[in-house]
Amino acid sequence: MSIEEKVAQLIQGDINGWMNMTDPADNTLTHNATGLANMMKYKAGSIWAGYSATYEKFVYAVTVGQKYLMENTTLGIPAMFQSEGLHGFTNNGTIFPSPLGMACSFNTALLQKVAEATANEAEPLGISQIFAPVVDLSRELRWGRVEENYGEDHFLNGEMGLAFVTGLQSGKRRNASSTAIARMAATCKHFAAFGSPQGGLNLAQVSGGERELRSTYLRPFNRACMNALAIMTAYSSYDGIPAMTNDHLLVQILRREWGYKYWVTSGESHPTFHKVDLPMSLHATCETRECCAKQSLENGLQGEMGGGTYTYLTLPDQIRAGKVSQAALDETVSYMLRTKFALGLFENPYPYTDYNHIRTNETLSTLLQIERESIVLLENHDNILPLSKTGINSVALIGPSAGQVIMGDYVFSGAKDNGVSPLDGFKQVLAGTNVQVNYAEGCKLWSASEEGFPEAVTAAQNSDVAVVVVGTWSLDQNLLWSGVNATTGEHVDVSDLALVGAQLNLIKAVKATGKKVIVVYVSGKPVAETWVYRNADAIISQFYGGELQGRALAEVIFGDFNPSGVTSVSWPRSVGTAPAFYDYLKGSRPVDWTGPGYIKDDGTLVFGHEYTLDSPVPFWSFGHGLSYTTFQYSELSFSKSTLSKSDTLVVKVNVKNTGTRAGQEVVQVYMTDLFSSVVTPVQSLQGFAKVDLAAGESKSVSVSIPIQNLAVWTLDNKFVVEPGKFTVQVGTSQAVYVNGTITVQ
Repeated sequence: MSIEEKVAQLIQGDINGWMNMTDPADNTLTHNATGLANMMKYKAGSIWAGYSATYEKFVYAVTVGQKYLMENTTLGIPAMFQSEGLHGFTNNGTIFPSPLGMACSFNTALLQKVAEATANEAEPLGISQIFAPVVDLSRELRWGRVEENYGEDHFLNGEMGLAFVTGLQSGKRRNASSTAIARMAATCKHFAAFGSPQGGLNLAQVSGGERELRSTYLRPFNRACMNALAIMTAYSSYDGIPAMTNDHLLVQILRREWGYKYWVTSGESHPTFHKVDLPMSLHATCETRECCAKQSLENGLQGEMGGGTYTYLTLPDQIRAGKVSQAALDETVSYMLRTKFALGLFENPYPYTDYNHIRTNETLSTLLQIERESIVLLENHDNILPLSKTGINSVALIGPSAGQVIMGDYVFSGAKDNGVSPLDGFKQVLAGTNVQVNYAEGCKLWSASEEGFPEAVTAAQNSDVAVVVVGTWSLDQNLLWSGVNATTGEHVDVSDLALVGAQLNLIKAVKATGKKVIVVYVSGKPVAETWVYRNADAIISQFYGGELQGRALAEVIFGDFNPSGVTSVSWPRSVGTAPAFYDYLKGSRPVDWTGPGYIKDDGTLVFGHEYTLDSPVPFWSFGHGLSYTTFQYSELSFSKSTLSKSDTLVVKVNVKNTGTRAGQEVVQVYMTDLFSSVVTPVQSLQGFAKVDLAAGESKSVSVSIPIQNLAVWTLDNKFVVEPGKFTVQVGTSQAVYVNGTITVQ
């Protein structure tokens, strides 16, 4: 391979270089041959194909591109065609709930099926790389991309990320050789420590040291991504070093220490920044594009995604001048080629003739189940829920989120067309009953106008109970980047976690009617509203659902499905009490013994100290979620009470459904290192299992925990399992149901 051919393998091209992809409805099957040849000469390793298009046109475009590479170039190296699939294939594929929502299911087997369904839809169309999963940690809630992650906990992120990678990659492309090991390249991102930017601002620095990096941010990547065929680097700096030019992070840890052998690429370029140029344009660690290219290659062993200035095109001249290492180029190209061989692309890079596998019955069944299990019942005073289809005559469905489908970011234009809103879901679930639905929008999400309040109040007065659906909102990628208003999504950061506009006043007006009020938060992150916490009769969280979001919500509210989700992120009382994540280091969240400060609903001030008028204790901590039945824990036992660092602890506990209806329970096991050489978390999730129980049924549940997982990053800068005592707590991060102690020798 010539230097130019090698560099071309590192740069991402774009399908619009030979196709007109501006109109999703256009089905013209022609291409620009000159544009195709020029694109493949310089940008041939991977091709961005993330567009909304007819399937016929999409398949034509991929086929033309691969055919040119295989038959009209000297080397005949196929490209990886890439698209988004964070929560479903984006070219009119099935859209599942946001990752933050799916994580609330605590159901790794179900998430694996979601990923399998995503690959089932994308693979036949010729896609071979999906930009997912995101295993950043949702610990800085002002950040706009909280919805893209699996929550605040590194263990849960690692388990969910592994399930997604496994589901997406399992199997082989048709006619691939025996050396192929996957049918799709999952892309873990953003490596690393990207999700906790200073001030919650996208791209901002992340502060921390080696211990926090190793103990928190790197763990989900190490667990989930070592067999993923691709990794995407972060945009931010960590401890003063841009992540994408961080030799310690990308070369010494990822490549040399962990032995990662597959493709690593920079992130996407966007209208306001170009990824490989960030050391010059954002971080100011380079003065020239040549410097950016050199550092990104030599310190990152990574490729360049397109859409920007294509700074890697400076590499051939730099290499010939001896300014850039050719060995770094060769090593990076080898990772790209290894990934392509692992995919079997050399044998069969083309779309399949039977390419339409969209929304099969199996996929829709998986979709509905993950929609249901993603919903979290946060509060249920006096067991007002579920509502009875025979016990009430009417229900008011009110709110700006009640009559529309709201999905998380990374969906494309038209995705909502396949969706079921809460209003549609209520109509479906109540069909054949005598329950009347009285709908009123009440207000707009983005407006302070209370013009619609009278209609909402009338709807509540004319109903037996009111359901008010409010929250945040995101948009499809085109709208999100065009400047249309939103409150979550990439580059949409917030300074407040409260409801926007007239939404809180709408809930108050409905509550003032004297009717029971159920508040539903449809959101991409926790909402902090003390009044709702104190006054709502029930509260439900639905972190952006997928296409059947309204159907699943109605099934939960009316008892067709017993909620089983537990929150994947803690809910702070206000933005000023964040961060609220549960696994804070010992001593980091003092609570005043005199009690928390607060402001009464009538405005009376009650003063405390941490904080003077609030509390650092969140409304609901990680792992909280209610059911329509009750569970009892007993008979906690351990496989051993004294273990060595090479052992695996098996925690057994008996769980009984003590209620009158079937339900699912998430059994969560937390551990605390009582004394250690460095400060460790007050508790950390070390395992979980989801169990189905009929009314009155008991089951013995086992959770295995390798003792190596208890290692701490010591003062000697290495992971060590230190001897000592550890408490084992089964429950949630807020509540302990049963507990015991083990000793590690």
